[in-house]
Amino acid sequence: MRTCIFGLGAVGGLIGARLAASGAEVSAIARGATLAAVARDGLLLVEAAAAQGGAPAQTVAPVRAVDDPALLGPQDLVVVSVKTTGLAEAAPRIAPLIGPDTVVLSAMNGVPWWFFDGLDAALAAREWHSIDPGRAIAAAIPAERVLGCVVHLACAVERPGVVRHVQGRRLIVGEARGGDSERARRVAALLAGAGFEAEVSPRIQQDIWFKLWGNMTMNPVSAITGATLDRILDDPLVRGFVSAAMLEASAIGERIGLSIPISPEQRHQVTRQLGAFKTSMLQDVEAGRPVELDALIAIVAEIGRVLGVPTPNVETLFGLARLHARTRGLYPA
Repeated sequence: MRTCIFGLGAVGGLIGARLAASGAEVSAIARGATLAAVARDGLLLVEAAAAQGGAPAQTVAPVRAVDDPALLGPQDLVVVSVKTTGLAEAAPRIAPLIGPDTVVLSAMNGVPWWFFDGLDAALAAREWHSIDPGRAIAAAIPAERVLGCVVHLACAVERPGVVRHVQGRRLIVGEARGGDSERARRVAALLAGAGFEAEVSPRIQQDIWFKLWGNMTMNPVSAITGATLDRILDDPLVRGFVSAAMLEASAIGERIGLSIPISPEQRHQVTRQLGAFKTSMLQDVEAGRPVELDALIAIVAEIGRVLGVPTPNVETLFGLARLHARTRGLYPA
């Protein structure tokens, strides 16, 4: 499969490097220092597995990087892994990569633009201001093109053109409109061949909502406080506030058919296993990059308003995180 990575950050870089190293034909859309580094040296992947002893394993993956999608033409698979803050700008640029049978793998944080397709027709027809104002993204990348991808791993960009895999290998893929499909199985097999623990979900929205349930609180709390996950969970007042916000999101999930089968405390025990971990949003704040508040928490408050589900704790957390980011120029005024 001819594969293009649109967004050569940590997740896109890891997927692209692994696919290229496995023998797949991989290209990427990149800009600036990343484009220059990959065009000159290839994409360097530093694997965490070797850190148990000896030097980390390093692989230089043969990825063709360009800044103009028109130079590549239609692809079999386009992996969209840009930050959600840049998706509205990026979506129209994907058009030259789309042929009659192209599959778009949406591998990003938070609630995607296609989330309600196949889940609720009335909600799918709405304009969701938090994630797709004017429905411009939906127009550029229709839901029928999309396979969702939920990423359960940790990786980071060490420097332009260098991606470090920290832990985890699990990727869940599924049709935006639900059910099983040959193309979902084909993409999962491609990812599995590149060393990922890839599986197909019959209802990818359930997997998205479950992951969001933890990310929507831990990310903004860490961004505001500068605390790692262990310190957030060790503070009983903060942990209680986080749990209250999670219960509000659980109530929304019940209304849209995405029940959460565990309690916030049970989810905290899973999070605690990550130890003194810096969330991606805290890393963005420290690096002076825009923060992904809209797709992670603003959308939860918006869905609550539409459904009539009260979300005072979610709204408070969003307001504080938004103000914190605005004072640093990391969120639009």
